[in-house]
Amino acid sequence: MLYPQFNLFRQSNDLSGFWDFCFDREQVGETQGWPSGFSHGRPIAVPASWNDQFEDGRDYLGPAWYQIRFDLPWNWQDKRIFVRFGSVNYLATVWLNGTQIGGHEGGHLPFEFDITALVQPQANCLVVRVDGELAFDRVPPGNVTGDTVDFFPSHGGNTPQAQFDFFPFCGIQRPVLLYATPLQALQDITVVTDLVGSEGKLRVRAQKYDQTEASARFSLRGYGQDISVETQFNGDSAEALISVPEAALWSPAAPNLYELSVELLQNGAVQDVYSLPVGIRTVVVDGERLLLNGQPIYLTGFGRHEDFPVVGRGLLPPVIVKDYALMNWIGANSFRTSHYPYSEEMLALADRLGFLVIAETPAVGLYFREDGLERRLELCSQYVRELITRDKNHPSVIMWSVANEPHSKPPHAKPFFRQLYDEAHALDSTRPVTLVSTVGLAEESFEFCDVLCLNRYNGWYVQSGDIPKGLQVLSEDLDAIHEKYGSKPLILAEFGADAVSGMHAQPPEMFSEEYQAEIIARTIEVLRQKSYVVGEHVWNMCDFKTCQGVGRVGALNHKGVFTRDRRPKLAAHRLREIWGAK
Repeated sequence: MLYPQFNLFRQSNDLSGFWDFCFDREQVGETQGWPSGFSHGRPIAVPASWNDQFEDGRDYLGPAWYQIRFDLPWNWQDKRIFVRFGSVNYLATVWLNGTQIGGHEGGHLPFEFDITALVQPQANCLVVRVDGELAFDRVPPGNVTGDTVDFFPSHGGNTPQAQFDFFPFCGIQRPVLLYATPLQALQDITVVTDLVGSEGKLRVRAQKYDQTEASARFSLRGYGQDISVETQFNGDSAEALISVPEAALWSPAAPNLYELSVELLQNGAVQDVYSLPVGIRTVVVDGERLLLNGQPIYLTGFGRHEDFPVVGRGLLPPVIVKDYALMNWIGANSFRTSHYPYSEEMLALADRLGFLVIAETPAVGLYFREDGLERRLELCSQYVRELITRDKNHPSVIMWSVANEPHSKPPHAKPFFRQLYDEAHALDSTRPVTLVSTVGLAEESFEFCDVLCLNRYNGWYVQSGDIPKGLQVLSEDLDAIHEKYGSKPLILAEFGADAVSGMHAQPPEMFSEEYQAEIIARTIEVLRQKSYVVGEHVWNMCDFKTCQGVGRVGALNHKGVFTRDRRPKLAAHRLREIWGAK
């Protein structure tokens, strides 16, 4: 699925703005004809979550309806026309001019529909029903009853009742785009890079919508290179190998990007063209080491959330720019897209700015009781496919994470994750695959994961208030995991403590800024003593909204080293010293 572009052959139109909106608390919308349009809506901003826009919608997760009317641009005749949704959470059903055109389950990943046969030149009505309700057979799960709640008792009594520690924002949260391509058009492009000495190797595969006879021209430009290769399509696909002498490699220190242009030709005439930035780099696990371009790398950075006041999880470009500026200021080189795929805009800037990304599916808080297990596996498999299809060409993405904090002790967990691991490697053999676990020694899936990612809160949730004891336990725990699961790199993917901004204590006490700064700094000291540790990701970069509960003052998780509105706490300054920011 190619992100829409605007060029000589392709056009796009952003439908962001004010849409009509109404809640459907009684679930009467379909029987009352809302799919064909409704007249009783109120304005809502798109993209944005609905929960913070309306006083009566903060905790409402059930069905709601969106509507917008649009005309086509005058020059879209004889085009293939699509409507593309960047993210709708959670369950979407879409109608155009009263006809249902499809649906999608799962937030944070894009989906699109070919509307060529239904769209009109004028007065089109696009209607979307969104259902964000939490359920045991959805991913991530929520409203789980019975003994499963005991797996995560800190969330069992929260409102809303999620199986995860962040707010389940709902709605159309990323842009909705109309776009047009030629009738003979490119459908997908896959780029795989490799190195042979100083020579870069690009294997490029292009797919088109049909199997008519055609050829493809692949052109790579940048850093003194201008290379073109032309080949015939074999059915709907064409492949080429491009060699780049003395390649300018992509890395955090030098995020060099070439421009790859793919042209679709028939009888020598260009019918379609698509361009994308390409970074030449390799990622390899070598024993205890994680190698980028053959050199060991050490990850410094954060787990994060797409979360900001009023917009919720909605795309807000200035916040993306601000977050990268703060990560650069503090000396971070990486982050994990916890606990769902981030926006395509976020990853595009990671490519440009040289940040390393662990890309994660929305599979957080999984449990393995029989009821709904098969459906949850189907959804997780879908998410793996959609994530890799979307993000496979980003040089910044160095690893796939198939889940975060699953309740992995039951016997179903290991074969469940083995299937996801195998599927990820079948789709992309060039990147390591991991899952992020809390159960440590009991995480049987670590046997086949390429990199071990572990969340630990020693000195906070356990050994509370006793940092020296917590770090002793952590050190022993890390060594035991390393010994059990062999010579593999390990990343401490979450660690830290809540700090209420402005709360101080000497000596440091829990919830003070001093305690948070101390536990982070001293945990890093332990990690730097372990040869097998290749990364430290503090939880969290910024405070973020959660469900209401006795453990979450102000319905916020206060583990950010920055506040929710991006002001630094003491820990941010301490990290800047440790990470050697210039």
